[in-house]
Amino acid sequence: MEGQGSYPPQGPSAPPHPPGPVLYAPNYYEAPPVGVVGSYPPQGPSAPPHPPGPVLYAPNYYEAPPASAVDTYVPERSPAFYQQMQVAWMQAPAPIPNCPPGLEYLTMIDQIFVYQLFEFIEALTGFETKNKYELKNSMGQRVYFAVEESEFCNRLCCGANRAFSIKIMDNLNQTVLNLVRPLGCHSCWCPCLHHRMEVQAPPGTIIGYVVQEWNPCIPILSIQNEMSETILKIRGPCMQFSCCGDVNFKVLSKDESTVVGKISKKWTGLLREFFTDADNFGIQFPMDLDVKVKAVLIGACIMVDFLYFEQNSGGKHGAWQMM
Repeated sequence: MEGQGSYPPQGPSAPPHPPGPVLYAPNYYEAPPVGVVGSYPPQGPSAPPHPPGPVLYAPNYYEAPPASAVDTYVPERSPAFYQQMQVAWMQAPAPIPNCPPGLEYLTMIDQIFVYQLFEFIEALTGFETKNKYELKNSMGQRVYFAVEESEFCNRLCCGANRAFSIKIMDNLNQTVLNLVRPLGCHSCWCPCLHHRMEVQAPPGTIIGYVVQEWNPCIPILSIQNEMSETILKIRGPCMQFSCCGDVNFKVLSKDESTVVGKISKKWTGLLREFFTDADNFGIQFPMDLDVKVKAVLIGACIMVDFLYFEQNSGGKHGAWQMM
C-alpha cells in the first residue's frame, strides 16, 4: 500500500489516489524500495534505536483508522507475507550436475514425510476436493508443496480413480515435479485399465513411471525408469487398515529379494481417520539412491494414497450424510 503521511477521506466516496510521485514513509528496520521518493534514516547495525512514541498506522482509503492511531504512514504487509514467514523451509542446496533442477533437496535426505492437508468442506459434505500435500524433512522443515489439478465432475463421478495432475513446487514456487495420471480402474477383478502415473522433472521431461500391477489380493506397484524398465517393486499388506498402527508398504529390489525402503501410512487418530481422508505418510530410502528414483517414489506415495486410502477412509461419507 502506498500513500502520504495523512489520512484521506474514507468510504465509497473517497477520491482516487492523487497523481504524482509516491511518497514512502521511512522505517528504521527496512530499506526503501527502488524508485520511491523520501528520506531514510541510517540502515544496518549502526542505525539508532527506534524512537519511543505512539504506534504508527498504515492508512486505508476504505477503512477508518482506529481511535488510537496516528496519521503517519508506515508500510503495510499483506497476510500472505506473514503466512510465508511462518513456514520453515529447508535451505536450498547448490545446483548439482546431472540432477533435475529443484531435486537437489532429495540428495540430502534419506526420508521424507508427506502430509495431506485437511479439507473442511470435503469432511462436511463428502464431496472430493483437490488434494494438497506438504512434504517435510525429519526436522519438520518444508521441502515441497503439492497441489492437485483436476476437474470437478471428474472428482465427483470418478472419485479416487479420477484423472489428475499434481504439481510439486519448491520454496520459490517453481514446479520441480509433475505427476500425471489418466483415468483408470481400481478393481482387483479387472486386469485391464489399471493405473499408471507419469513422473516428470522438470515438467515435460519424463524420469519414470509408477505402474499398478494386477493382483487380486496384494497391492503391488512397479517403479520404472524413463525407458519403462522396472527397477523397484512396492508390495503392500492384504489389509490396508490397522487400528492405532501404521500400514507399511515395502520397497523391494526388482527381484523382490531385498528390502530397499518403505512407504508407511501413519495412524492419525480415530476421528481424523474416520471423518477425513487427510492421510500422513513417511517414505524411507537409501541416502545414495538415485535422485530420480527418489522422486518417482514420492509419486508412488501419492499413488498409494489415491489407490488404497482415498476410497477406504471415512472422508467420503461426509458429516451431512451421517445425520
